[in-house]
Amino acid sequence: MYLEDLEILEKKQKYINSLNPILNKKAIFSDGTLTYRNPMEPEPGETVTIRCRTGKNNVDSVYFISGQVRRRMEKELTEGPFDYYKVEIMVGKEPLHYFFEINAGRIRCFYNERGISKDLQEYYMFSIVPGFKTPDWAKGAVMYQIFVDRFCNGDPTNDVENREYIYIKEGTQKVDDWYRLPDAMDVRSFYGGDLKGVMDKLDYLQDLGVEVVYLNPIFVSPSNHKYDIQDYDYVDPHFGVIVNDGGETLPEWENDNARASKYIQRVTDRENLEASNELLIHLIEEIHRRGMKIILDGVFNHCGSFNKWLDRERIYEGAQGYAPGAYVSADSPYRNFFKFNNEHEWPYNPYYDGWWGHDTLPKLNYEQSGELYDYVLGVARKWVSPPFSADGWRLDVAADLGHTGEFNHKFWKDFRRVVKEANPQALIVAEHYGNPGAWLQGDEWDTVMNYDAFMEPITWFLTGMEKHSDEFRPDMLGNPENLVGALKHHMSNFLMPSMLVAMNELSNHDHSRFLTRTNHVVGRVGRMGHQKAEEGINKGIFREAVVAQFTMPGAPTIYYGDEAGLCGFTDPDNRRSYPWGREDLELLDFHKEIIRIHRENKVLTFGSILLLAAEQNMVSYARFDRKQQMVIALNNREEEAVMDISVWETGIPIECEMERLMLTTRDGHTTEPETYRVREGRMELKLPPFSAVILRRR
Repeated sequence: MYLEDLEILEKKQKYINSLNPILNKKAIFSDGTLTYRNPMEPEPGETVTIRCRTGKNNVDSVYFISGQVRRRMEKELTEGPFDYYKVEIMVGKEPLHYFFEINAGRIRCFYNERGISKDLQEYYMFSIVPGFKTPDWAKGAVMYQIFVDRFCNGDPTNDVENREYIYIKEGTQKVDDWYRLPDAMDVRSFYGGDLKGVMDKLDYLQDLGVEVVYLNPIFVSPSNHKYDIQDYDYVDPHFGVIVNDGGETLPEWENDNARASKYIQRVTDRENLEASNELLIHLIEEIHRRGMKIILDGVFNHCGSFNKWLDRERIYEGAQGYAPGAYVSADSPYRNFFKFNNEHEWPYNPYYDGWWGHDTLPKLNYEQSGELYDYVLGVARKWVSPPFSADGWRLDVAADLGHTGEFNHKFWKDFRRVVKEANPQALIVAEHYGNPGAWLQGDEWDTVMNYDAFMEPITWFLTGMEKHSDEFRPDMLGNPENLVGALKHHMSNFLMPSMLVAMNELSNHDHSRFLTRTNHVVGRVGRMGHQKAEEGINKGIFREAVVAQFTMPGAPTIYYGDEAGLCGFTDPDNRRSYPWGREDLELLDFHKEIIRIHRENKVLTFGSILLLAAEQNMVSYARFDRKQQMVIALNNREEEAVMDISVWETGIPIECEMERLMLTTRDGHTTEPETYRVREGRMELKLPPFSAVILRRR
């Protein structure tokens, strides 16, 4: 009788379990990393092993679903508290979109890039684009952005002179004091930084741990930022070499650039131009000799009013060997490079389209000019080909190019084709705000400057500031829901090959310095002055941000001088000169250490990311694969705080030790080792105010 009762009880228990199983949601995981997709970047026709992880003996079945395909996955192995299910799929030429269906008793749910859901959301499906690869050297690479005029003056003989020419109605200014802070109208002020200066500081960059140098534009241009290109074929001799100098600067009463004879000789003389290109070749060769890479900045949506194709300033009108510009003559070979709105104004026709109405930035008219189209594609090919052999392009305002979205996509498809044919390992990074998904389908850009899935969420969470320092939002400061939602949503817009090379910046030439954002001061330098950008800054918050920068997926990109403690409101104040001899040595050492940690732990490049805990002004996440696990935690509160974190779902054993690689505080950082215990799959972390910690399983 006892055995019969026991059998009845067991049957009842099984029935109850089938009705109300406890689904271990935290155990369910998949993503596009090598653990869960192998190969991660498949070719058309290749078989891909796709995996999904669940709790051990916790589910009845897992299905792979893609369109009309629904295939039951086989349990491949059990490891610790997890079961791994797999399916093998042969990919074709078209993109593959998929998600998982998980069944446990009467429970059925779906798993996609946002996690577990009871409803299907096609937007968040996992995606594979067969044949799409990003360069391995760029995955997780430590990049360093240089605004050349403000980095280092290596050759004073090529400096722009006072009133060498007129730019936006006033004469150029040579800044003799390297440490002078930028004027509110800074675009025509030149500090003398050049390619020789970059060459002179390669030891510094290599010692810092930099792997990739990204230069703001270096081609002939009248501005210090050089986003108004004058000649796409040559490096500006003011950044390069002036072999033949001569001519005169403009007297105070003269504002006609056609008489700027010194400038005209410097930028039109072929020997100057060729020597400047040769210097770039030598710089790139030296960068490559050191095992580093270099990315150039391409401005192809618009050029500048000084451009030789337009020649509004009549720089080239009397120069030998140059055809007349489209502004100068209706018979110019470049006439259809621009859109003119008045056909009756030549010579010197000022009625051309400017980008966003700026007459200094004439919009390039690709749709009406096959010659322009081919010429610019030739420029794209030239600089990534021998003898230059640059390693990629950063593309300025890339989504604005052309007059329609359809044409824009056509251009970037052709751009990718010619660049990759010339240099298959070249990287294509676009400047883009908003969802880049339409361009990240494997046939246009490789990736983007990562505003939406890194800079903005981290800035809002840690500072409550808009990235230009134009607004302070107390409701966004420390808001965990916004941080988690933004990261999950915007990361889903990336294919995995794009995510791993995304340019993760805290600051750049277009936005305020992150260190300045920590003071919550709203404003710009013209109204607030320079000093306000430095008052009340919090280096502890900055260190938290840098820890996030070097432990989240993507390529951490330092804006020159951030590592030395530079402050500044948005441009032009963010373009202060590098403070050689006046660096914040603690911050410099901190950057060297965080770069070392990033480079030594490949899981920070190729591992999965999983949010562990998030509450007001506190967040913790993990980077992990089946061999290595790391935990990162940030405390952005003004007081000490304790975080109780569940870590077993990363593969960390329920009883083990974690070693501390770094602790940052408001006052500094330490890499002194310390041991933390994991008990029953959880950790208790006591964190100082404004701190961050990086832990690794022993």
